[in-house]
Amino acid sequence: MPLRTTHFDESFPHAWQVQILDRPPLIAPAGQYVYPQAVDEVEIGALLVLLRAHPQATPVLATFALGFEEQSLPHGVWSCPNPDQLCAIAGGYAYLVQADRPEEWLQVPYRPVVSVHPVPEHSLLIFASFHKLWALGPNGMEWETQRLSWEGLRVTEIQDGQLFGFGWDMYTDTEVAFAVDLTTGTHSGGVD
Repeated sequence: MPLRTTHFDESFPHAWQVQILDRPPLIAPAGQYVYPQAVDEVEIGALLVLLRAHPQATPVLATFALGFEEQSLPHGVWSCPNPDQLCAIAGGYAYLVQADRPEEWLQVPYRPVVSVHPVPEHSLLIFASFHKLWALGPNGMEWETQRLSWEGLRVTEIQDGQLFGFGWDMYTDTEVAFAVDLTTGTHSGGVD
């Protein structure tokens, strides 16, 4: 099996620092967090991150449970529009964590997230599922689209305040184009 690619995206400014680990450290820091908290066998395929809220902060170990084994799903750490927040994705399960208060977190509702699209010029981090898009802004969720596809969507371009892509229409068995307004999340095209 090929090794999973682990991404680190710093599209947005932030003060926190992370080190993505291949294995648990021999001497673990005192602060340890597991996301989500109630999960069996979290270590198998988990994303391990040594997190510092700022350069002088004491590090904490954050363990993010793997969603799916599928190698094409996002896996790694992304900066967020809120500089105090980070996004860790483990096999398509996306976790949003307050770097200075790692006990405060939420999970993006898509299981799995199939792609991630930073849009710094609009202060958005956009998550794609097989059917919809969900946008995170500096203060939390900004918008969620209606269904754009019956199964699988592709984001092809982001320009002039719009996100463009294609989704599958089960009635015609073809891909149909859509455009999403990045300010409101409303769309044209896509499926009905």
